[in-house]
Amino acid sequence: MQSLFRAPLAAALLAAGLAQAAPPAFTPRWQIDGNAIRWQVQDAHSDQLEMSGRQVSAVIDYGSRADGSLLLARTVVWPMLRTIPDDTHASLIRKFGAEASPAIAIDGQPAAERLQQVRFDGRLALQSQLAPGIILLRTLTPSPDEPALVERLELVNNGKTARRYSFAALERSESTPAEQGTHGAYVVEVRSPAREGELAPGARTHVDLVFSARLQNEMVYVDGDEALQARARKVAQWRENLVLETPDPVIDAMFAFSKVRAAESIFATRGGLLHGPGGTRYYAAIWANDQAEYVNPFFPYLGDRAGVQSALTSFSMFARYMNADFKPIPSSIVAEGRSYWNGAGDRGDCAMISYGASQFALAQGDANTARQLLPLIDWCLEFTRRKRDAQGIVHSDSDELEGRFPSGKANLSTNVLAYGGLEGAARLAAALGDTPRAAALQQEAQAQRGAIERYFGARMGGYDTYRYYDGNDKLRAWIALPLALGINERQHGTVDALLSPQLWTENGVLTEAGDKTFWDRATLYALRGLLKAGELDRTMPYLRYYSGRRLLGEHVPYAVEAWPEGQQRHLSAESGLYARVVTEGLFGIEPASLRSFTIAPRLPKGWPRMALRHLRAFGAGANGGGIDIVATRTARGQRVLVRLDGKTLLDEAWDGKAPLLVTLPN
Repeated sequence: MQSLFRAPLAAALLAAGLAQAAPPAFTPRWQIDGNAIRWQVQDAHSDQLEMSGRQVSAVIDYGSRADGSLLLARTVVWPMLRTIPDDTHASLIRKFGAEASPAIAIDGQPAAERLQQVRFDGRLALQSQLAPGIILLRTLTPSPDEPALVERLELVNNGKTARRYSFAALERSESTPAEQGTHGAYVVEVRSPAREGELAPGARTHVDLVFSARLQNEMVYVDGDEALQARARKVAQWRENLVLETPDPVIDAMFAFSKVRAAESIFATRGGLLHGPGGTRYYAAIWANDQAEYVNPFFPYLGDRAGVQSALTSFSMFARYMNADFKPIPSSIVAEGRSYWNGAGDRGDCAMISYGASQFALAQGDANTARQLLPLIDWCLEFTRRKRDAQGIVHSDSDELEGRFPSGKANLSTNVLAYGGLEGAARLAAALGDTPRAAALQQEAQAQRGAIERYFGARMGGYDTYRYYDGNDKLRAWIALPLALGINERQHGTVDALLSPQLWTENGVLTEAGDKTFWDRATLYALRGLLKAGELDRTMPYLRYYSGRRLLGEHVPYAVEAWPEGQQRHLSAESGLYARVVTEGLFGIEPASLRSFTIAPRLPKGWPRMALRHLRAFGAGANGGGIDIVATRTARGQRVLVRLDGKTLLDEAWDGKAPLLVTLPN
């Protein structure tokens, strides 16, 4: 399988005179197994992943030690059981190791688990051998609705003789001091029942280990069967909408898992449904980048009702901070909406919000929702105008990296997102019938685009691309942003720079040339922008490599936040950005109005066909079959077919150049 990830581009690139970093060879640890991925354990290795439900999230550390024994720890987070001080990180958290597993005996002897296989399909299954012919299968899942993590321990007798078994009862309970919780004392419990008996050949039996927490005066009841089945149904629901079909099983699977991680991290807070990044640190809170900019615009495509509602909740929370003096909206609203964080000053947050909210409103395809969001979009646009200097450049205190790397008084990210906000608002105004305002916003957007070219356009690292700020002398990852938002004046030089050895590494795009730091969000914007610009032949080897490494490598199966900071946590919004590499990059989907969009589904070399099915955006809704987009290679180019609930909207030959317009019936 190694050859699947090897890109033999070097000779061709050198012949073409391009200094392009070819993706390295990659040997996968995991294999695709139907709707799951599977690791057949043959050596010592450990990893972690996060799973979430409405009232709980869990980061599971698992693996095989050098002696083959199972390594397992569960860090469980209860986002709505708030601790004091009630800040960004104030979720009740407990870590449970081997002491939180019931003692197991086979034929009266204590059992030791030797890990054989790990499988993940939205639930984590750890298969170990306890004794000859005796298998223990641990299946871990968050309860979709209750504040609990469920771990089923199932014994299977694959031998030819009956065996005696016993599970010892496990009951642990902890009450936290009332003064440490915003809602008083909390009770943390770990429970599993005792069970013993004889296990016949071919038979199986199980107990359920439940990790839960609650308010002291509340009751939590969790049924293991119900939790496992409900989680499977929920994952299947996410998989069945917005289905990617390509000849590349790795990209298809990575896209499918990205939908799960993007949509699962939504919590039923006292302020409403809120999407949270996760990572044991970021819950019951929203950010102008993670939520407003990255993941909210994706939810209409998936059509997940909770995702759409969480987006509306987040925008309504930001809107509460609009003010007549045009003081900045906070970068983050925390503690279920009761407080905020703005420790990095103005990060260009209003540019992020105006861009994300306008994209979300257009994709949602509902005029009432659009009108509901207009005041926030307009206020953010006006805030941004007031930050412009005489050159037409928008100033901000920092960017989404919050001072980790220099960004000057005005940075490329804020200015490109400001342009995106104006473009989106113009299309929204036109869709709502306000033609004069649409024209004015479009004119302002073009002025912003011109200012970006004049101020940021520069020769950097030997490439005609962009400087990140005045005084910047090193290539930066965010030169990808103009491509992602359709600014193509410096496309050639920017593409060359992004794929050069100065920026591209085995971990994707470096934050800054010469450094070792990487943030997946920048790599995902780069991949999206490169594909949107039509650079398929040069970009697909990197997309294949990145997808394989994240899905089947040493740390799976999702996009990560960053390194070295955060140690590559599986933050949720980054998975939304991966999904947008496909929707906006590979398929070139861009909202034109509430009921129309353009597409540019360019087929990569060697692909006879690709499809994106059951797309729910632009008013297609959750009922019926949704929108299907199918691109097929023909002798003369491509044929593009678009259907809504089985009825053809577009069916025509396409030369792969100008995007095609698709309009849905009213």
